[in-house]
Amino acid sequence: MEHRVFVFDTTLADGERSPGCSMTLEEKLRMARQLERLRVDAIEAGTPMASPGDFEAVRLIAKNIETCTVVARSRCSKADVDRAWESIQSAKRPRIHLVTTTSLSSLPAKPAASHNQMVEEAVWAVTYAKSFCNDVQFTCEDATRSDPDVLRQVVDSVVNAGATVVSLPDTLGYATPEEYGAMFNTVRQRVRDFEGVVLSAHCHNDLGLAVANSLAALQNGARQVECTVNGVGERAGIASLEELVMLLQARKEHLFFTTNVNAEEIYKSSRLLSSLTGMLVQRNKPIVGTNAFSQHPVTDHTGTSQHGLAYALITPQAIGIKHSTLVLGKHSDRNALKRRYSELGYDVSPDELERIFYLFRQVVEHKKEIVDEDLVAILEDRDEDSDDVYHLENIQVHSGTTLLPTATVELRKGDQRFVDSATGDGPVDAAYKAIERVTGLAGQLTEYLIKSVSLGRDAFGEVFVTVDFNGVLYNGRGVSTDVVAGSAKAYLEALNRALASQKRRGQERKGQSVPAPT
Repeated sequence: MEHRVFVFDTTLADGERSPGCSMTLEEKLRMARQLERLRVDAIEAGTPMASPGDFEAVRLIAKNIETCTVVARSRCSKADVDRAWESIQSAKRPRIHLVTTTSLSSLPAKPAASHNQMVEEAVWAVTYAKSFCNDVQFTCEDATRSDPDVLRQVVDSVVNAGATVVSLPDTLGYATPEEYGAMFNTVRQRVRDFEGVVLSAHCHNDLGLAVANSLAALQNGARQVECTVNGVGERAGIASLEELVMLLQARKEHLFFTTNVNAEEIYKSSRLLSSLTGMLVQRNKPIVGTNAFSQHPVTDHTGTSQHGLAYALITPQAIGIKHSTLVLGKHSDRNALKRRYSELGYDVSPDELERIFYLFRQVVEHKKEIVDEDLVAILEDRDEDSDDVYHLENIQVHSGTTLLPTATVELRKGDQRFVDSATGDGPVDAAYKAIERVTGLAGQLTEYLIKSVSLGRDAFGEVFVTVDFNGVLYNGRGVSTDVVAGSAKAYLEALNRALASQKRRGQERKGQSVPAPT
């Protein structure tokens, strides 16, 4: 008998707690729409009470997502629940997610009084949330370190109050699979009525056991798993969506679990998150790492050479990697470009095709052949068309072993154009200083990473930077066949985000509404 497993994605909530994983409103909406194409069951969009920006992101996602449950996280207080409901009330499938700790180590000095008060607050919060929304999830934070009797009492009480989902997290990544599975089995046996209630697993990966613990929970009665794309999250992250989904699919005949996830969207989801945040996937990461399907031929016991994929459980095509030997060049037209994107699984609109074709024609002047990896990089190279941001129009650098590195940049903002030059410790540093002279905003580079998108001397370089502007970190990404140009584009993207954030905070202080993308 097969058991349906619900996939609860918290990339936009828990995932954002990972340093460097913050996203803009537009980027969060792009990620949410990709998660919808991935067909996760629930998207936890954020904590509306945390900040006006978080509230606006949750509201925007709730308004635009059609097929997934949209979840707003809340503490067990009236103000938090009110704010959560305000943010998701337009969702087709809204859910309020209440969170409180049940661990002895997190409670005040008098346990008995604290336990009773905690239970009363939990019951009140569930009852109040149910007055707005029929679907209410309750999380017993740090459940694995909670007293079993206290945990049972809390779960029993919130279930009777009307909670539809109950989550028992391993918040510190502390438990072993045997311990975590036993906790679910014990709670399920001791709580009086679980009819219609879904138990949920939420596992942190501090000891590398997040996926194993999630599976142990499923084998002991859980029917929802909470996870993130690429396993991002606080500290070492939480259970990886792609690993869990493909584990259940690859071992379906043994485990008898199914999900609604469209596995062919996994690779695109992973790539998009990396592109938006600069959090690159390690090469040997299961499922989505570069080496996941790279295997040398092996020799069996008979001395016969066998191809490595004969030993693979999962094919690249299963997660949406659709590489081909087709290459495009300077004679390729719009139709050929659109056809190849369609074969790769991307639905490109006419306006998007014009933008991509313009970039394609620029690139093909420097790079004779364009392969699939290049096409994806071009698609993801989005330069926001707005009069409020700076665009890189041109850059020239002079550098050498006996020359002082000098860069001249031309930037455009609306109808205005700015040109300035600067010297630096190297061509990239000189370019950044020239940009700072034009914009008047100086930042401190904290991370700089460059990788080759494809093979060959004329390959695309993909640059990721993290820049500190006034104590706040912003990410940027740039793609170019020229390393210095790509570096300048990445820095400029981070700078534009800093300027947008400053403008938004100014509007919030003045009590003005913050415009959001539609």
